[in-house]
Amino acid sequence: MIKQTKFDNEQDWLAGRRGKITGTRAGSMLSKRDNKPLKTFYEVIAERIAIPSDGENAIDRGKRLEHEAIERFEKETGKVVDKSLVLWTREDEESIAVSPDGFIGDTEAVECKCLNSASHIEALITGKIPSEYEYQVLQYFVVNDDLKTLYFIFYDPRMPRDYVCFTIERDSIAEKVATSLEEQREVLKKIKEIENQIIAF
Repeated sequence: MIKQTKFDNEQDWLAGRRGKITGTRAGSMLSKRDNKPLKTFYEVIAERIAIPSDGENAIDRGKRLEHEAIERFEKETGKVVDKSLVLWTREDEESIAVSPDGFIGDTEAVECKCLNSASHIEALITGKIPSEYEYQVLQYFVVNDDLKTLYFIFYDPRMPRDYVCFTIERDSIAEKVATSLEEQREVLKKIKEIENQIIAF
């Protein structure tokens, strides 16, 4: 037997689908290889417990909440964060860069993520930074050789537990940082070769 629910409009129909495994999602909840949760798994949880999005553009929302997230970090840690709008580049290769959301001197930096509840829940449940942010974490250390610590914050005021902060120390990822720097230097060499070929035409 099935239960059939009729809706008068698409908005109510979309609301009725929230937090459910639908045909669109059925095959993308768990990894076929190792049965680990995929992003859709966390999206369903988010739809069940987070306050629904008001339709604000995710990038605009992230920018709006960034200062709030840093203020929360300052309150939790007692640290004072410089929130100046800056770009860090390597002295020996200015094409390798990162834009810190905040920094504390030359040795500590802050990155905030205030985008979607699914990533927030994934970070909460797994106790790890979601893999799509791995290179962003590495880039801070790739660019700034003096950086010792990165604080990676997830902040979502729509969630019951709205704040998660991961502390990443250079020593724990030094090998990956060195590899990433070398890869970027190789990529830039290839870009320069192609650039020179095009200019020579």
